[in-house]
Amino acid sequence: MKTKVIMVCLGNICRSPLAEGLLKSKIDTSNIYVTSAGTGHWHVGEQPDPRSIAVAKKNNLDITDQQGRQFKAEDFNEFDYIFVMDNSNKENVLKLAKTEEDKQKVQLILDEIFPGENVDVPDPYYGGNSGFDNVYDMIDQACEKIANRI
Repeated sequence: MKTKVIMVCLGNICRSPLAEGLLKSKIDTSNIYVTSAGTGHWHVGEQPDPRSIAVAKKNNLDITDQQGRQFKAEDFNEFDYIFVMDNSNKENVLKLAKTEEDKQKVQLILDEIFPGENVDVPDPYYGGNSGFDNVYDMIDQACEKIANRI
């Protein structure tokens, strides 16, 4: 049985698609399933933001096959690990949790590199291209730790 991981941000077009692509590049996908979702519904069925696609491509990663989806309560039954990009995402995901076990699956992705510090991955959507580079680097470091642990 595969370990299942879901990466979650607000719209599922910037941060979580990068996290999905990065983690997939670091693990054996025959043993671990990775996907991503947003807490909002605005981009369901859409490709990642062109700037996320570009920063991924610049780092030899192709995320163009991803499609936005919305996180739902049933995902707690499906996934072993739920990594959220920021505290707002965490709050929104936890609102859907039905049990303490559900809640234990949810963690901030940057807790991997800043344990217990509650550090958010900044949302680069309204910023320039350098914001996407910075976010890529943060998520890359966190995914390296995750890949070595799961």
